[in-house]
This record gives sequence, structure tokens and C-alpha cells, in this order.
Amino acid sequence: MAPAERLPTAAKARRGVPALVWVLPPVVLLGVFFLYPLFLVVRQSVQPDTGGTSLQPYADVFASEAFREALGTTVWLALGATIGCLVLGFALALVIAFVPFPGGKAVAKFIDVFLSFPSFLITLALLFIYGTKGMANGVWTDATGAADGPFQFLTTPWGVLLAEITYFTPFVMRPLLAAFSQIDTAQLEVAASLGAGPGRIVRRVILPEALPALAAGGSLVLVMCLNEFGIVLFTGAKGVTTLPMLVYSEAMLESDYPAACVVAVVNIAISVGLYGLYRVVSRRAGA
Repeated sequence: MAPAERLPTAAKARRGVPALVWVLPPVVLLGVFFLYPLFLVVRQSVQPDTGGTSLQPYADVFASEAFREALGTTVWLALGATIGCLVLGFALALVIAFVPFPGGKAVAKFIDVFLSFPSFLITLALLFIYGTKGMANGVWTDATGAADGPFQFLTTPWGVLLAEITYFTPFVMRPLLAAFSQIDTAQLEVAASLGAGPGRIVRRVILPEALPALAAGGSLVLVMCLNEFGIVLFTGAKGVTTLPMLVYSEAMLESDYPAACVVAVVNIAISVGLYGLYRVVSRRAGA
């Protein structure tokens, strides 16, 4: 083969070297800071304190009442919060998108800012309002002279549920507002001119267009609620133990690292599975 004929191949080879140089550092960083620690967690989960390699830590954890209760609490809180966020997020997004009112655009922009807030900040705000010594109880005790106020729910599962719905609802509203912005208002006007009321317009015109965004937002909220730690911790709900709280308890309080790693692996497996579902739904929804 003549040297001139080999030049394109050599040029391609030279162009391939920079690509490898750019790709390799992120892959190495991903392996060092994420995959390797994850590997250590999985390895520790099959290494009981007695030594060797065994699945006994999994058997012990799965047989424990604490794990089953934590799993059940995690699932029902995540499902309850997701349903609450879907209902509340859909209603609020409808108002912002289709009901003209002063400051509507500012509210829509604030939602984007709200997504950057840490979860414990919202929990602290609820504590200031509904906590045992919060504003609502303070107003009640000042007005009635009672020793305690009536708002004592924040340290219960219902308080955790309220905090999660408050924090995660904007994660549903954001894709909904994007979906609503794509709806042709002429469709709404035609439906109204044909005698359809607001309820029927929502059911027959708006809701079908919003279903993909609802599915995407709900899937994301479900994944995040399953892994939520800060809200449960900052509400001070001592009787509420979720899987992330159980990991913390086993590792930091009980020093049972194999058990903590088993719970962490279970939590990771559930989260990755749901995240895969979220990606599929988001891709189909275009969210």
C-alpha cells in the first residue's frame, strides 16, 4: 500500500488519541469515587464479623423485624408522598399555567429556585411553624393559656409525609408546566365553545397531554423519597425508621457494618430499579 493511501488511517488514529485522553479521566474518577466505594459496600455486606465470605448477613437482616418495618415504612411513605405530590402538583400547575393572576410568571420561576433548596431547610421551616414550640402552638397557648398546643403531628409519620409532599411537589410541577406550555390554547377554546366545562376540559384535553409528565415527575419523586434521610432526621420523628435511617442506625449507633451494608445494598437495588423506570418514562415523555 502506498504511503499516501495510509495517511487517512494514520490521521484517524491520531484523531482517536485525544478522544481517549478526554474520556479516560472521567472514567477513572467515576471508578475511584463511586464504583470502588460501592464495591466496598457490597463486599462488606457478605463479610460477617465472624470472618470469611457468607450470605449470613443478608439472612440475618431479612429475618429481623426492624428491617421489615423499615422497608414497609419506607415504601408507604414514598408512595404516599408521591401520590400527594402528583395531586397537589397537578392542581397547582393547572392554576399557574391556565389561570391568569398577578405574579404567575414569578411563581413559575420560583419553582426552579425551590428545586435547589436542601430538604432539611423545608423541614426546619415546618418546625418553626408546626413544631412543639413553633408559631402555631405559640399562638394557641397565648390565646388559651394551655400548657401545650394542639399541633403535635410533626414528629409522627404524618409530619414526615407532610414535609416530603411540601418539598417534592415542585419536582412534579416542573415537568407539568413544561408539558402545559406545549398545549395549544386553541384546543381549550374550541372545547369551551362546544360547551365543555372546566372539569371536562381538564379530563379530556389537559390530562391526556399531562400523563407522560405526571409519570416522569412521579417516578422521580418516588426514587428520591425512597432515599430521603434529612427530612426524617430533622423532623425528629423517633418512631419513624426508613431504610436510610436504618443504615445510619446500624452503622453509627450499633457499629454493625455488615448489616448496615446489607440494608444499603437493598436500598441501592430498589433505587436503581426505579431510576431505570424513571429514565424510560422520561424518555417517552420527553421530560
